[in-house]
Amino acid sequence: MSRIIKPLVFILAAIYFLVDGVFWLIARPVIRWLADHWIVGRLRSWVMSLGPYPTLALFIIPVIILEPAKPLAAYLTATGHVMSGLTVLGGAEFLKLVLIERLFCISRDKLMSIPAFAWGYAKFQQVQSWVKSLGAWRLARRVALIVKRSIRRHVSGYEQREQDQVSWQSR
Repeated sequence: MSRIIKPLVFILAAIYFLVDGVFWLIARPVIRWLADHWIVGRLRSWVMSLGPYPTLALFIIPVIILEPAKPLAAYLTATGHVMSGLTVLGGAEFLKLVLIERLFCISRDKLMSIPAFAWGYAKFQQVQSWVKSLGAWRLARRVALIVKRSIRRHVSGYEQREQDQVSWQSR
């Protein structure tokens, strides 16, 4: 049984790291950009003024607004508009995750005051720790870091070569 589970965990971990890397590559600048705008500061103040349960209820809003994008994406894909469907699905999921991540960062302490939420989050952390302790997970993480460093090296080498080239206008 272990021989079947380990490769499956490795494949799932590799996919997770790939998606996670792409997500954070795009999400970090968006989150920084959002944090710099005055409207987000006002929303942050408003969220901080809410109690724990209204804050928890606030997590439903991005889900309610962006979840209908999944059937729309499925419809677009089924009617032959695969790229449009994938774009809608990716954009909606990206936006939903960014909003939920931002809400969680702002209100984590308040949410932890809800016993059921704190218990569920502790269980989530335990499962996450167990998965990260698996050898397949560590191997996938190592491979992902090697690929990430290789891509960075390649990109920085390309940028360096571009800077070293003399443009035709300066001749």
